Amino acid sequence: MKEFSVAWKGSRKQRKQRKYIFNAPLHIKQKFMSSHLSKELRKKYGKRSIGLRKGDRVKVISGKFRKHEGKVENINLKKTYVFVSGLESMKKDGIKKLLALHPSNLMITELNLDDKLRQKMAGGK
Repeated sequence: MKEFSVAWKGSRKQRKQRKYIFNAPLHIKQKFMSSHLSKELRKKYGKRSIGLRKGDRVKVISGKFRKHEGKVENINLKKTYVFVSGLESMKKDGIKKLLALHPSNLMITELNLDDKLRQKMAGGK
């Protein structure tokens, strides 16, 4: 059985779509780690979405923690998760643990433009 094939992307079958997402190599999974920009940023940069980076400020737009804001602390490419500061759950032994969120449930409110390449990538009008 093939481990990964680009041909799965063209299929209508949900099973193959899921297989494409779960078995994708990291350079392709990087493309799944993008979120929508807020209306102000959308106007400023002329783009609808951009890839998430550590240090971006995001707002949760759906789920249990809706309307909470925080800074991106960590990104897990393998599992397609984003960890946001301030969103924690308590484990049974009392240790606080950052919650994992999917990038589709987040909206970027402020970009981290420390990197020159990111500034160039964001562009702007």
